[in-house]
Amino acid sequence: MRNTVWEYHAMKCPACFNELIELHVGKLAVDACQGGCGGIWFDAFELQKVDQESEAAGEPLLNVPRAPGVVPDPARKRECPRCEDVKLHRHFFSAKRRVQVDHCPNCGGYWLDAGELALIRKEKSRAVHASHAGQSTVSIEVIRYLYRLHTEERTP
Repeated sequence: MRNTVWEYHAMKCPACFNELIELHVGKLAVDACQGGCGGIWFDAFELQKVDQESEAAGEPLLNVPRAPGVVPDPARKRECPRCEDVKLHRHFFSAKRRVQVDHCPNCGGYWLDAGELALIRKEKSRAVHASHAGQSTVSIEVIRYLYRLHTEERTP
């Protein structure tokens, strides 16, 4: 693993090369491509603080102002804005395979193109709702099964 230098330098957008601007949302500070492609850079472990719809800190990040007509090429290999000479790896964010993100194998940061945070939050919300629905169905079935066992034991 390469040594990461955390001294300040102007970070460039890996998608459109615009200079990234630091945004403060609550206790979280992220780097966004305001006035460019509208993407967001999350340092390691920052994305987990805003990736669910119930996390209010993520709301202001859903609409980063972007320039009309700036459309990054998703097929182009992107450089990590933090780590020198490190390419980001593009992969699906979850097993559902709905949203692709760029991840740095060196520093653990994530680059999300405009709109990807909203898709991730929506996907996680669906997963939470589905798991809650599945749990209640299973619980009811278990209760019914146990009740039948209990009542069958009582009958002579």
